[in-house]
Amino acid sequence: MSNSRFAELRRREIVVSPERLSMLGDAIFAIAITLLVLDISVPEGLRDSEVPHALRELLPSIGAYLLSFVVIGILWLTQHALFELVATVDRVLLYLYFALLAVVAALPFPTKLISEYGNTPTATAVYSGAIALALAFLSAMYQRLLAAPALATADASPALLRRAVRRNLLHVLVFATAVPVAFWSPDLAKYWWLLAAPVRVLFRVPVETAAADAADGEPSQKTAQGPAAPPRRQG
Repeated sequence: MSNSRFAELRRREIVVSPERLSMLGDAIFAIAITLLVLDISVPEGLRDSEVPHALRELLPSIGAYLLSFVVIGILWLTQHALFELVATVDRVLLYLYFALLAVVAALPFPTKLISEYGNTPTATAVYSGAIALALAFLSAMYQRLLAAPALATADASPALLRRAVRRNLLHVLVFATAVPVAFWSPDLAKYWWLLAAPVRVLFRVPVETAAADAADGEPSQKTAQGPAAPPRRQG
């Protein structure tokens, strides 16, 4: 491929640098976490004897806040791990990430829903579906890197990407199957979410394994990218 042809490809395909896109994501995640706490408040003008009851009434809201804080935190860590493997952002990757950010920005709504109507099948199913959708977009981003090796860094071996895809798809399966479970028993659906924990432990990659995967995948990655593969852009 000639230099002029390569420059034309870069102008057409590279929309924004991974670093700038990740900075936008950090802002969206921070706003979503901040919005979670806005619904936690007590009525004004309470008598001293009414304060303990008001605080007890807040327990479902506090529980939903903590749950969503953990969920958003895990999503944030996962997307940062993903961007460590991204060398170049094309339009498909950009659209998938914007879709993920749209779901994250909307998470305060299902959080409020489950805090107020947590015993109902609908609220539990909506919350499960929102998390499943966010995880599905993350999985699709990993699959995009696997399908287009030129977008990934040299450290992103196919074995590493396949492991990440399997992990995220299993997480999607846990929360997606919790939706029909919620219509049978909302409480059981909440316990169903705990299945995500062993999946995360099962696919945790030790540092030594990740380094070995990167070393094994480096030659094939360079071959897939070719001599004119773009380096990771800064800023």
